[in-house]
Amino acid sequence: MKDHSKEIKSFLLHLGNNMWCEWLPEELMTEAVIGTKRMPDFTLSENEAIWRKTTAKLAEKGMNMAVIDVGEALAYPSHPELAVKGSWSPEKMRAEVARLKAIGIEAIPKLNFSATHDGWLKDYHRMLSTPEYYRVVSDTIRDAIEAFDHPRFIHLGFDEERAEWMRDNNYYVARQGELWWHDFLYTVGCAEKWGSRPWVWADCGPHKPEYAKRCPKSVLQTAWYYDAYNAKLSMDPKVNPHYWKLQNFIDLDRAGFDQVPCGTNWIGFKRRAMKVDADEVMGLVVKFVREHADSDRMLGFMMAPWATRCTTDEKNEKNMRGIDIFADALAQNS
Repeated sequence: MKDHSKEIKSFLLHLGNNMWCEWLPEELMTEAVIGTKRMPDFTLSENEAIWRKTTAKLAEKGMNMAVIDVGEALAYPSHPELAVKGSWSPEKMRAEVARLKAIGIEAIPKLNFSATHDGWLKDYHRMLSTPEYYRVVSDTIRDAIEAFDHPRFIHLGFDEERAEWMRDNNYYVARQGELWWHDFLYTVGCAEKWGSRPWVWADCGPHKPEYAKRCPKSVLQTAWYYDAYNAKLSMDPKVNPHYWKLQNFIDLDRAGFDQVPCGTNWIGFKRRAMKVDADEVMGLVVKFVREHADSDRMLGFMMAPWATRCTTDEKNEKNMRGIDIFADALAQNS
């Protein structure tokens, strides 16, 4: 039987929020133009007591890793123009990484370079796949790795880069084909150049048949399944139209990739319409992986509550509840 005692127990926290926004010329940065997509400042730092309360509970419940969505939350020394009001200095981030380490939490930076989720790059989003863009990618990865005291992983995002996800934006662009591969491999290479193992969302795999052959095995993969409300864990496509997301765990394992599968307690619009919560999802993900793909390449699990803009205890409840759900899921499927 596999020993699960030393596996990764990671929790996604959002220190930055500008992954889903639009960053337009200043004269257009009004609610009338960009509506709900405007998130000009990051928020967890606005109430550091909540941040500390959350991370303390991670340690209390046995979590050993925080994957921190950084984005604009760091004042990058190489690109001060990316900072917003309240961005943390590298020194402050380094001190926080050390504090987390002292309570048993390994801090991993996450910078999302998907063209769908890179609002934190501000104007550089509109310079995609240019020499200037490539320089910024390399610089920000280096700065984040240094601010996090050279972590063993850095998460690079790369989820949901398809035009359909951006069709309501004022400006949208998505890479595909050889250009996507060029930029993906360039970004992966930057992480390795600066000394951290690259980590990505793996949901692009099912949309790119060549993924298993062209993606380097050095890249840590996180496939996710958030759809247990629909058909529990059925692999029958007639019953569960999202069965391919479960199949992704198995396919990545068979292809020889290291993985950290992900579940959630996030409630999307379909669940809200059905008045169904998501408290059972994480347990079902752990159960499925344990039963179908529990190889040595499964390095652990990640819980992603997608709880952003947590400036009050009430808004932060999704994180706090998610920690309990994750701890229970691991205990019940050990």
